Amino acid sequence: MKVKSSLKSLKNRHAACQVVRRKGVVYVINKVDPRFKAKQGACH
Repeated sequence: MKVKSSLKSLKNRHAACQVVRRKGVVYVINKVDPRFKAKQGACH
């Protein structure tokens, strides 16, 4: 999983990537290829 300041570029890496917001943390998830995961927001 990558931790990035901008997730817009990571969303474009794969067609199945989705941007999801959970509890103030923004994630990029991909159910087809789980390599393409990313996270942005509160770590602690």
